[in-house]
Amino acid sequence: MSDRPNILFITSDQQHWDTLGATNPEISTPHLDRLASEGMRCHRAYCPNPTCTPSRSSMITGLYPSDHGAWSLGTKLMEDVPTVGDALGRAGYRTSLVGKAHFQPLQETDRYRSLESYPILQDLDFWRQFNEPFYGFDTVRLARNHADEAHVGQHYAIWMEDNGCHNWRDYYRPPTGTNDRQKHRWEIPEKYHYNAWIAEESQRLLDTYAAGDEPFFMWSSFFDPHPPYLAPDPWHAMYDPADLTLPQIVEGEHDVNPLHFRMTQEKEPDFSAWRESGFGIHGMHSHLHGADEMRQNMAVYYGMISLMDEYIGRILTHLEKTGLAKNTLVVFTTDHGHLFGQHGMTAKGPFHYEDLVKLPFLVRWPNRVQAGSQSDAILSLVDMAPSFLGAAGLSADWGISGADQTPVWTGTVEAVRDHAIVENRHEPTTIHTRTFVDQTHKLTVHYGRDEGELFDLQQDPQEIDNHWSDPGWADLKAELTRRLLHAELGKEPLVMPRIAGA
Repeated sequence: MSDRPNILFITSDQQHWDTLGATNPEISTPHLDRLASEGMRCHRAYCPNPTCTPSRSSMITGLYPSDHGAWSLGTKLMEDVPTVGDALGRAGYRTSLVGKAHFQPLQETDRYRSLESYPILQDLDFWRQFNEPFYGFDTVRLARNHADEAHVGQHYAIWMEDNGCHNWRDYYRPPTGTNDRQKHRWEIPEKYHYNAWIAEESQRLLDTYAAGDEPFFMWSSFFDPHPPYLAPDPWHAMYDPADLTLPQIVEGEHDVNPLHFRMTQEKEPDFSAWRESGFGIHGMHSHLHGADEMRQNMAVYYGMISLMDEYIGRILTHLEKTGLAKNTLVVFTTDHGHLFGQHGMTAKGPFHYEDLVKLPFLVRWPNRVQAGSQSDAILSLVDMAPSFLGAAGLSADWGISGADQTPVWTGTVEAVRDHAIVENRHEPTTIHTRTFVDQTHKLTVHYGRDEGELFDLQQDPQEIDNHWSDPGWADLKAELTRRLLHAELGKEPLVMPRIAGA
């Protein structure tokens, strides 16, 4: 086996930063807690966009969504954008992705082909024969659905059939409606759950890598705890809703917030003006729900995380069993956060609260990262590609915006960046947002609108008091705006060096 480190990248989907047992005594995640105790827990990790496609594309490219092009849900990361898998593959790494990709939309046009769209999504004969490189991964095992969504298919459906579950469609919502009989308790047996599939495929690949001489980069990409809130027996009932602390809105906190924040607290808000392209935007609806429903959803959300933790544990245990663990960098994080009552909101949307943009983040690297260490250094998911390359002794051969975080992880330096930027763009004008976060404050500006957010994260970590329009904060607002402008200029990628005077 090569002396170069293996890289195991494990991600969840839409997981709130404070849903690890290591930080929250109300939830049980023993395997992730062990990973934290054997490595470093990073407290200031941020996504570059609080939705899936943009953030996931940034993970593998080292570019912000405005640079790699997959700027919103429903867009596509073009296949010619360089990725970390491409670079590692050229350096002799074997590369693989198991689970959720979401680099392409569910529909395609003549101009924009999508392998994650209908009808090819459920053409199992196609996926049985599929062996093409996919965004720098030489081996992929893919699926697209969240819980019982109809968008199931690809390699996951093949695995279910190969394991005797020929009636797998019975456990999924039909394309034309909702399977109302499944609420909180998912009828699918745990042995056919996608967590079991991801763990089994990951373990199989680890066996293959253990038998070879090349280092590997493997991304095990889990789907949970992304809604719908569903888990099989016994996980859906693991937590008593009455035992959980339900976040609450603070009366009046949205009075000085942008209009679309306030509208979420109406029973029947009219967000039609936000549908310029004809497509809706996550979060642009009423967020009013009864407390009992919110508690039950939260309990199942926690159960989904604990179920996922069980299968992450199986992957980590198998990594040790194969003898690969001692030379493997393991990183765990998620693509973006989740709201389950904070600020009176649920799920996700164009609201850049810490609940949505800050992430759980763990890194273990035997003999390189100090066990039980913690870091307050700011990092971003755009740092994943340059950090994985840095761990392998490589650097990106394309223009990137991310920074190599391995010196922070190994204790060489305290920080490699002093800010994070979060982008959010859905429609041409109605949602076009930038957030600048440093060690103490957060500023969010909205293109074409004289409204925004300015929070003191030290004195007001819950982000209740928005100082955007406060005259006493005008100087700080101007300074943060200047720093945001400079950060925007600084993150522009240079595709090639200058090689001539003219």
